[in-house]
Amino acid sequence: MDDSRDMKSDDPTNGGTNFAPWVLPMVRESDFTKAFIDRILSHLKELDATRAEGPGFNKVTRLEHCLQTATLAHQAGEDEEYVVCCLIHDIGDLLAPFNHGEFAAALLEPFISEKNYWLVANHHAFQGYYYFEHIGLDKNMRDQHRGHPYFDDAITFCDKYDMPAFNPDLKYMSLKDLTPIVRRVLLAPKKSIWITQPPA
Repeated sequence: MDDSRDMKSDDPTNGGTNFAPWVLPMVRESDFTKAFIDRILSHLKELDATRAEGPGFNKVTRLEHCLQTATLAHQAGEDEEYVVCCLIHDIGDLLAPFNHGEFAAALLEPFISEKNYWLVANHHAFQGYYYFEHIGLDKNMRDQHRGHPYFDDAITFCDKYDMPAFNPDLKYMSLKDLTPIVRRVLLAPKKSIWITQPPA
């Protein structure tokens, strides 16, 4: 039996030639792609149903914590990309409780700087300085990163924005208020396989 086949007849993209002319506009401009921001916002809303375990951390919902973190950064004059990082930094709590920082960083990576990616990916090790000793972990775990160019930036992130954002009395921006900022940042990818990069 001859198993040879004309592969093009079984390939609806005709070897990719039918796909290539519209792939970039589709990925970057399609309703499906634009709606991913709505999916992110919907998932953030789910955080409002849970609170972090432990005294001090359970005074606000997980969503309120994210909103407070973003509000503090916004009020301090941080740029919109940083504010979005603050809003989304704990989005992995529900789906990735063992690596929520890396989860959020991977989600944000196409849209943010190398520094902000690193801050989001590693913030939990720096936040641990405040409570790890109470759960049997090393409070100085962040020291493994000492000497990294963004070490001090991560401390600032936790000291100024993350840790103060468990305050039930803090007035904060609503998710609706922050949504335009989210859309501006997440509809402007900086790096992706779908974006043609200039030759090195």
